[in-house]
Amino acid sequence: MKRMIFGLLFILISAPAFPGGGWTKEKGTGFYKIGQWWIISDEHFTSSGEIDPNGTRGTFLTSIYGEYGFSDRITGIVYFPFFARSLVYDQISDTNGSVIIPGEAINSVGDLDISIKYGLIQNKPFVVSATLTLGIPTGNDRGGSDGSLQTGDGEFNQMLTLDVSRSIKWGETYPYFSIYSAFNNRTNGFSDEFRYGFEAGITKGKFTFLTRLQGISSFKNGDTSFNSSGTSIFGNNAEYFLISPELAYSFSNKMGVSATFFHPISGKLIFSKPAYSFGVFFNL
Repeated sequence: MKRMIFGLLFILISAPAFPGGGWTKEKGTGFYKIGQWWIISDEHFTSSGEIDPNGTRGTFLTSIYGEYGFSDRITGIVYFPFFARSLVYDQISDTNGSVIIPGEAINSVGDLDISIKYGLIQNKPFVVSATLTLGIPTGNDRGGSDGSLQTGDGEFNQMLTLDVSRSIKWGETYPYFSIYSAFNNRTNGFSDEFRYGFEAGITKGKFTFLTRLQGISSFKNGDTSFNSSGTSIFGNNAEYFLISPELAYSFSNKMGVSATFFHPISGKLIFSKPAYSFGVFFNL
């Protein structure tokens, strides 16, 4: 039976472009985003990094993300996919067009992430913060007739992230960049992970463009009995390296929209097709 971890893009798939990094929110201010993320794939990376075909599967996550400044140094963060749909499509015969294996789907909530970010160094050329994230297994980890349709991983994890960021003046704009590294401690037989990434962006008028490079490496220290085929966005010992450009448009200083494209450059035991997201964000 397949078992899943919250591998591809769990915090990353709906995290906003503008807050985050080493910066914390000012006391009493908030940033909120309602987002839709999805992937449909008929290919996956194998355990050796090759690409193999699979029956077409899809995952759709509708989420809310929020950051709130409890103080100038302490920011609370919540990510909750309040509607998650995992499905496998009908397998159709190439010969006569008949259904060989009927598809099925499940609807549920996804796994809840709760984080506390603390500003270690603020108001300096470089800002540094540390974030503790708790992954709460609120999703369905054994759905469908064979248990392979899941919207969560069924385990409680703890991740510690260190962010370093800087914004510089360039003409009339202030481009920024951030780097991060994280250790994700997993339970219930899942392998621990090392996560890392780089982000850079610039705002011109009402438009903001940014791009991210993100990766996950598995310590491969989990339960070896897991059957991880890679035919999902979840999989024990899943690894990837991806690029994700994002474009945002602000209607005002309080509201805007954003669209993101996630392209996996390499991976193991994870879908190989691109993912997409769209969101509406609010600065309050």
